[in-house]
Amino acid sequence: MKGRTIILDHLNGREAAALMVDGRLDDLLVEGDAPAIGTIYRARADRPVKGQGGMFMATPDGPAFLRQVKGLSPGTMLLVQVTGYGEPGKAIPVTQKILFKSRYAIVTPDSPGLNISRSIRDEDERDRLLEIAHDVMEGSDFGLILRSSCADTPVDDIAEDIAAMRASADQVMQDTTASQEKLTDGDAPHALAWREWTDAAEIVTDAGGFEDHAVLDAIEMATGIGEPLPGGCHMYIEPTRALIAVDVNTGADASIAAGTKANMACARALPRALRVRGLGGQITLDLAPMPKKDRRTFETALRAAFRADSEDTALVGWTPLGHYELQRKRSRMPLAEILAGGME
Repeated sequence: MKGRTIILDHLNGREAAALMVDGRLDDLLVEGDAPAIGTIYRARADRPVKGQGGMFMATPDGPAFLRQVKGLSPGTMLLVQVTGYGEPGKAIPVTQKILFKSRYAIVTPDSPGLNISRSIRDEDERDRLLEIAHDVMEGSDFGLILRSSCADTPVDDIAEDIAAMRASADQVMQDTTASQEKLTDGDAPHALAWREWTDAAEIVTDAGGFEDHAVLDAIEMATGIGEPLPGGCHMYIEPTRALIAVDVNTGADASIAAGTKANMACARALPRALRVRGLGGQITLDLAPMPKKDRRTFETALRAAFRADSEDTALVGWTPLGHYELQRKRSRMPLAEILAGGME
């Protein structure tokens, strides 16, 4: 099946959204047990972490960890926002930089100014969007970023979105209650899919959509460690407590260029494979043997693949043993953890 299809359904009783591109699972969002990214708390500073420049915060959902704090004393109340998922047994990562993010607009209370996504280059379109921004944000000290999805979008849709985010920001930032409290929840999968998957797509909301569009089969494969690659090669993705290990195998190909071909296929497929599995943290690639002269070509392909990915990933480089290392933001719970109870 060609084209993009967004399927909104439930998986094991959890809200879930799947993006299929040309009949293949390209992204998957599943509701987890941890607080969703974007959740905002009024939290209490609990105890500093010496040597790390951080502070443990007390929230209604358990301890959180705030980095890069200066002059913050235990007992102080402040607003924090969830930025990712902590590993099991660790605190929730949070930030003081609060953002109110929707499909078209991001309101930035701590960063004044009106900004347009740099991907929108047409000057007439930028002028149109700035006019909308000025009209809706008039009288506000908050900043605003208009996202790339605003391009060629009707005025009313953009204005309504900005107004909703401004109203949410006003309500939260003016809150003066002195007790711990969850002020807003982060977006659930269906809302997050609407917010982030903005390219044209068929939308399926009927019950049983995952089964009808082969999403369940794709999820079953994603819960395993094997990932087939073009040309009969494979990569195997195995999470450990310390890191994510990725092993590239050439399969039955015994040609001289087999290793390079397998590694290039890995570079192109890795962002999607990590995304649908919800994996992040330290990642080590145990690549198939290839000449050192091909390393730069591999890095170029890997960089291009991650440039189009939705998650922040740092390409760290080569180790003395010839492995390649990456550091990926933990912005999702691992799919295997969410579905630990088994498929229904």
